[in-house]
Amino acid sequence: VQLVESGGGLVQAGGSLRLSCAASGSLFSTTVMGWYRQAPGNMRELVASITPGGGSTNYAVSVKGRFTLSRDKNTMYLQMNNLKPEDTAVYYCNAKAAWIDIWGQGTQVTVSS
Repeated sequence: VQLVESGGGLVQAGGSLRLSCAASGSLFSTTVMGWYRQAPGNMRELVASITPGGGSTNYAVSVKGRFTLSRDKNTMYLQMNNLKPEDTAVYYCNAKAAWIDIWGQGTQVTVSS
């Protein structure tokens, strides 16, 4: 079982990026899946998450209204609009349940001012 992120890069402030997380389809129905980020010198923080089965999404206050989490059968996405320099971080995909807690390798997002 593994998670594979892609889609990071360098973008100017105000721009957009879409991150992807490829995962086994069974994870979506059995785990809470989410996007986290970690900037240099900071703790890893939750950006957005989705409940098993996709019934509910949750966003950090700092990204609400700008980021959107979605998914299809085997991939979870994070659409990031109106990016700000403070969004610069390594973004990680995570799948968590009582029996599992796995992370992707991370993808760098850099927003220039």
